Amino acid sequence: MKSSVLFSCILVTGCLLVTGCAMEIPGSNLTPEASQSPVVTPFVNTTTLPAPPVMDTRGKLTVSVGGWLGEFPVSVDTIYVGDVSTDMPLELMLEEGNHTVELCCNMRCEQETVDIRFGKQRIVDFSEQLKRDLEFATPTAQLAGYRPDNDQMMIDVEFINPTPDPLTMSADVSASYSYIQTTNYYRMSGVARGHATATVDGCERTTETVRFYLPDGYGYVYAKVPTLTNITFV
Repeated sequence: MKSSVLFSCILVTGCLLVTGCAMEIPGSNLTPEASQSPVVTPFVNTTTLPAPPVMDTRGKLTVSVGGWLGEFPVSVDTIYVGDVSTDMPLELMLEEGNHTVELCCNMRCEQETVDIRFGKQRIVDFSEQLKRDLEFATPTAQLAGYRPDNDQMMIDVEFINPTPDPLTMSADVSASYSYIQTTNYYRMSGVARGHATATVDGCERTTETVRFYLPDGYGYVYAKVPTLTNITFV
């Protein structure tokens, strides 16, 4: 009996000293569920935040024609954006960058390149370009030249229509002269009078020639430059 107890003590002591010897410890067979801590689920905030506002980077452009008569279509980068008229400028908001602004009057078009910047105003006044090409802001006629030839005189009348619509224009023409009669050799004076008329397309100009036939004689003297009066247009 004593020998068996002594053998058991030696066996236990050997297991403690020898690596790899497995022993069952009382209470070590507890299930994992009994030894784990409670699971905590984190709170997830699903609130949707508003998108940040988009910054407006456009700049202001004002298009005008000054005192030019009529309404004129305006395009920006070949896209029609509206009409500009006498003393009524066209206000636009454009994205930053270079833009080509075009104003057309019938078949005649004027262009201007503008650099648009945020917070800055740009102004394009097409009256200077129109004045360069058409010279006058309102319909009119002017003497383009005259060519006396003994008993004849040819007078060139230029009609200018700076408006976008076609016009029928007219003007009275007169020219003073003197000559010597062949019958009594007296110097006689006179005034030749005529009328010129033309239909002129919008933003165009055209020239009409009036021819005068003077009385028979010689020694013709043309005292004054021909004049134009009663210029009308409808």
